[in-house]
Amino acid sequence: MIHDMIIIGGGPAGYSAALYAARAGLRTLVLEKLSAGGQMALTDVIDNYPGFVEGIDGFELGERMQQSAERFGAVTELAEVYRLDLKADPKVVDTDQGVFLARSVVIATGAGPRELGLPGEQALVGRGVHYCAACDGMRYRGRTVAVIGGGNSAVADALQLARVAEKVIIVHRRDSLRADKVYHEPLQKLPNVEFRWNSAVSEILADGKVTGLRLWDTVTGEMSQIAVDGVFVSIGRKPASGLAEGQLELDRSGYIVADESTRTSLPGVYAVGDVRTKQVRQVVTAVADGAVAVHYASEYMA
Repeated sequence: MIHDMIIIGGGPAGYSAALYAARAGLRTLVLEKLSAGGQMALTDVIDNYPGFVEGIDGFELGERMQQSAERFGAVTELAEVYRLDLKADPKVVDTDQGVFLARSVVIATGAGPRELGLPGEQALVGRGVHYCAACDGMRYRGRTVAVIGGGNSAVADALQLARVAEKVIIVHRRDSLRADKVYHEPLQKLPNVEFRWNSAVSEILADGKVTGLRLWDTVTGEMSQIAVDGVFVSIGRKPASGLAEGQLELDRSGYIVADESTRTSLPGVYAVGDVRTKQVRQVVTAVADGAVAVHYASEYMA
């Protein structure tokens, strides 16, 4: 069987593409190796997706998106993709469940946050350790949080958190920010932002949930402790674009090069959601990408 569209990844971008493709009458297959939702499924409460007044659990939202797509005939196969031949006609998707063929392919494999790599970090995700200020910042209204990092994303997170938190402590291993200069002045003017320069996190302190951080001075080697209620790790993201290497154009950070049309460097191949080059990586922008990809894929197949 040759599918009209194979979507690799069952996050919000992938299932949005599946919904639009299935409703358009395309034979649609979603390949997901774990469960619906992708990174979104790890978020306890999503408050910034329209239509849910009280917010919604990320795992539940992922399942609803899957059900919406399958209602119109999209099929989900739990499979891990090993290899792609995107230049073939039809395109070849090789998985642990067999080989699938498609006229078009949508890559929705997402991107994951870079972690600190400290013991206990993963066990504390959602219990004080976070990787998305836009997703989880509101729960720290009137409390103290730390932002780890010194680039543009860390500074943007700190500015956002400063609007709700009592205090924001920026922990950076250098003596100055790497972020663009335009961010420096507004950040330094905020009375509730504190800097810990030349500092690296050596341990996350917790008692069931985060209570503080142990810091190592990168210049003197001295150790110190700070008390915080939450930690936002903002040291970059890792696009899951390995399947596209050698076939699609990638940028210097490994993201698949695709503009707002989601079209990649190969005809009939589209990149949606966090895996593509874009400025804003949120659930709502991922969903939009899925719809856009189907529009251009339909044109291509016609």
